[in-house]
Amino acid sequence: MTFRKVNIAILVLAIVIFLLVLHHNLLGLSDFLKRDVADSSPLGLQPIDFIPEAPQRLTDEINDQEIPVVITASDDRLGGVIAAMNSIYHNTKSNVVFHIVTLNDTVDHLRAWLSKTALKKVKYRILDFDPRVLEGKVKVESEQADSIKPLTFARFYLPMFVPHAEKAIYMDDDVIVQDDILELHNTPLKPGHAAAFADDCDSTSNKFAIRGAGNQYNYIGFLDYKKQTIRKLAMKASTCSFNPGIIVANLTEWKLQNITKQLEKWMTLNVAEDLYSRTLAGSIATPPLLIVFYKQHSNIDPMWNVRHLGSSTGKRYSPQFVKAAKLLHWNGHFKPWGRTASYADVWEKWYIPDPTGKFSLIRRHSEISESK
Repeated sequence: MTFRKVNIAILVLAIVIFLLVLHHNLLGLSDFLKRDVADSSPLGLQPIDFIPEAPQRLTDEINDQEIPVVITASDDRLGGVIAAMNSIYHNTKSNVVFHIVTLNDTVDHLRAWLSKTALKKVKYRILDFDPRVLEGKVKVESEQADSIKPLTFARFYLPMFVPHAEKAIYMDDDVIVQDDILELHNTPLKPGHAAAFADDCDSTSNKFAIRGAGNQYNYIGFLDYKKQTIRKLAMKASTCSFNPGIIVANLTEWKLQNITKQLEKWMTLNVAEDLYSRTLAGSIATPPLLIVFYKQHSNIDPMWNVRHLGSSTGKRYSPQFVKAAKLLHWNGHFKPWGRTASYADVWEKWYIPDPTGKFSLIRRHSEISESK
């Protein structure tokens, strides 16, 4: 009788253990599903492709901190994205994950370029940007229609791309990185600041460009101070602007301060009141950022955004200065995959030819002849 009671006790104990294990597994599944649902965005920013395997050289490293880098990819500029990613990947041992924001018509081309070249081991995630989020927020003049691209505004939605990250880097596609991206990621942000930018007036590269630039690097070059809505903000017109092509973002603060909603508010107001300067000094995405981050942003080391290589200013840089730069930025009309950009040869060292043949560099006939 005693032996039978012992057997029953053992059976009951086994059932209890089984139920506890089952409960634990169900909780784990529930958490997984919650994370999966959280990755979906109401804006249609859906992950299309993801390579989760870390390259072998990363798995051996002690520092496994993930560095999210957000970059946009349009088909006509895809070579820029490839060169930027390649330069970052080969200059760091950190665990970088690229969040590539693009439109549906670019996805197949991008995936083929990544999977058939030396970048096939890079960790990346492709996200489809839904242009409908910009309805009613962008005023398109007939003469500007070709220059205004939906992806220009992707930087306004950074928390949507990396919802679980506390910090992320955004960068334009016309850059290359010549140092460890971990240093840029570690840029200190002051308490309460949601982003860090490179100020235009204080930048190392602007000592070459500021002379004769007029209002190009001040708030008045981007905003119409004749409008009452702008004047009410009490922002000094002479305030130095900043370049939003490189952003180090504190996404926790970004979400707490509802930065995206603030930016959308000023986009909508501009459609109604035409608040931007008629002689806009830079990207159409810059004015809302200048308003929202007025005296509320931290600074990036100017050597991490050495710009103007896409304008005549870049021709004034010495080879030594270009070599010392940690990040080179071809902002301006002339891109390094085109004919007349300064130091295009430096950029081209990181370019990987398109295996599909759809994208090719545009070079002057004399350059082609010299290379033969």
